[in-house]
Amino acid sequence: MKLKHTLLSLVVTLVCSSCNYLEFDETNGLNTKEYIYNYFNKTKQMLTNVYSYMPQDFGAISGAMRDCGSDDAEYAATGASIQYFNDGNWSQLKTVDACWSLYNGIRAANEFIVSVAELDLSRYQYDTSFQNNSKQLKLFPYEARVLRAFYFFELARRYGDIAMPQSVLTPEEANAMGKTPFDEVIDFIVSECNDAAANLPDTYVGQPNNETGRITKGFAMALKSKALLYKASLLHNPSMDPERWKASAKAALDIIDLNLYELDPAEKANNLNSKEVVLFHMNDANYNFELNNFPIRFVEGKRSTPALGVFPSQNLVDAFETVKGYKVTLTENGWICDDPEFDPQKPYERRDPRFYWTVLANGMSFKGDKIETFVGGKDDAPVNAGGSATGYFLRKYIQETTSFVPDQEVKNKHHWCIYRYAETLLTYAESMVEAFNSVTYKDATYHTTALEALNEVRINAGMPVITTTDKDEFIRALRNEWRVEFAFEDHRFWDVRRWKIGDSTQKELNGVTITKTANTLSFQKTLYENRTWTDRMYLYPIPQEELFKNEHLYPQNNGW
Repeated sequence: MKLKHTLLSLVVTLVCSSCNYLEFDETNGLNTKEYIYNYFNKTKQMLTNVYSYMPQDFGAISGAMRDCGSDDAEYAATGASIQYFNDGNWSQLKTVDACWSLYNGIRAANEFIVSVAELDLSRYQYDTSFQNNSKQLKLFPYEARVLRAFYFFELARRYGDIAMPQSVLTPEEANAMGKTPFDEVIDFIVSECNDAAANLPDTYVGQPNNETGRITKGFAMALKSKALLYKASLLHNPSMDPERWKASAKAALDIIDLNLYELDPAEKANNLNSKEVVLFHMNDANYNFELNNFPIRFVEGKRSTPALGVFPSQNLVDAFETVKGYKVTLTENGWICDDPEFDPQKPYERRDPRFYWTVLANGMSFKGDKIETFVGGKDDAPVNAGGSATGYFLRKYIQETTSFVPDQEVKNKHHWCIYRYAETLLTYAESMVEAFNSVTYKDATYHTTALEALNEVRINAGMPVITTTDKDEFIRALRNEWRVEFAFEDHRFWDVRRWKIGDSTQKELNGVTITKTANTLSFQKTLYENRTWTDRMYLYPIPQEELFKNEHLYPQNNGW
């Protein structure tokens, strides 16, 4: 049976900011720790608090999606902190996306793990819910341990070596803690995930309350796979040790062999029925995402600051092939494409189907009208008046039925994909080709080739298969597949770093200028922004205020 797992709506919203990770209080008004752990429901609420730190990106960095700090997008607000990634104006004194508050989540997990181990609810043994509650309690520590491991991973992919507290610390202990090397952090995550996967269920359907919003065996294995991919990648594996890639491939293959998940040809964003999504972060209904990202004429004047919004770049649009697999490139002199069916007057037709889930481009239907980004069109305006910086608008995660019409307002729920099965297949494909230096290698253990895994994803998307057996060509195709499959799902920013391709990809951000004469359209690539890249940006700087508190966090990351 193919199953999906969704994350319950949570009370506390994650706010990434630099703060002391001891600033967490297990009490809540008159509800002391001792009182809380006398009752099952209140104990479960404490676990829900640990869940509440799970990151998502509907504008996590001052309203911008993290992809706006990559070559995939631009953010409208020129003074927003996301721009520091692009102009190089960030440092240990001016941090961006520090996420030091994840240590609060780690501390909450540490406290919960200790407290739930000491929990004794035997006095309720005659209660009708006692047996069901006892079954859940056995799983709670493993859920908390996977969450803690996930928070360690999020910190490690930002900073590399990190402090890794595994118990509740006093201020003195916290400020005496040194950093754990990145490889050891990953090894710990793998160990925790192995233990949890051996004890967590495949699904909570059939378990007490039939809940579908909790950490499962599948997500524990997914986190392990993701962590090993980062450990194997060039940023943390400069010698490209094939044994690391084999470990990454095997972790992905173990998920494949579970047969719990399958690719879904339908759109996955906001789709709770998708059989592909391993874990969602669910949210209550609101229209903030659309308010910021709809073309401004559709918000009925309710956007108080016009210059908001995430705008896909021409860099990204060029990554989407034609539906027959031909590359499409926009130049200063127009479109280049070898597909005999490509129409330069209709360049956005007959493209990779994933393009239409990702980008809103000129001529596309939207809310009963056509998008017009050509000069003088309905959606053409300066950025500070609500126009697009690049000539494109965001489509991924947008709920088109959202409405701002007075007395007819419609809000929708937005559900963030934390992990889905396509990531497993692309991880396996990348790991296999790097481990065995071949796109067609397989054996008794690794029974699927890199080429087969990549093509599963392409076939599911409605794209033709890749046939090359050349490693370099395959890796280029694979990296493009990562980009188009996971656009605006918080991958590109990190992939640029783990592949160490920042110097060749992050120096300019392009858009399109479209002019219309009679019934003829002219398309031209335009440089929107020159960007700054230095190799120190592969890792974040440790916030100086944290170094002031704890000198054991030195040395600072290279270059900062």
